[in-house]
Amino acid sequence: MSRTDTADARYMTRALELAARGLGRTYPNPPVGAVLVRDGRIIGEGFHHRAGAPHAEVEALRAAKGRARGATLYVTLEPCAMCASAMVHARIARLVYGADDPKAGAAGSVFDIVRSERLNHRIDCAGGVLAEECGTMLTRFFAERR
Repeated sequence: MSRTDTADARYMTRALELAARGLGRTYPNPPVGAVLVRDGRIIGEGFHHRAGAPHAEVEALRAAKGRARGATLYVTLEPCAMCASAMVHARIARLVYGADDPKAGAAGSVFDIVRSERLNHRIDCAGGVLAEECGTMLTRFFAERR
């Protein structure tokens, strides 16, 4: 595992810890955690607290208080269109996510907002980091709904 891969796994593990805080409170949305990192330091964190509340990515961007430009955002689930747009607007440099979202993902699964040439900023994107662990949390969430 390279140094970057090790850091990616460490920050994704933290995002999973944050996502776990939302278990049982976010229905109909799944629990998601997000960590925003710049220069090796966490500058913002968030998780989806409850249905109707801001998504984890938006929480992390808000917590960074305008310092997100050039940062890397780690999120347990591929972002939706709203969150992907917020990331482009904040001009983060890199997005790392765990599980794909085949129904609403906006980082390549359904849409590709983060890399759209129609927008004035594009984000380097890597999916599948700790995908099994992130997927397990989602499976747990959906199993509790049945």
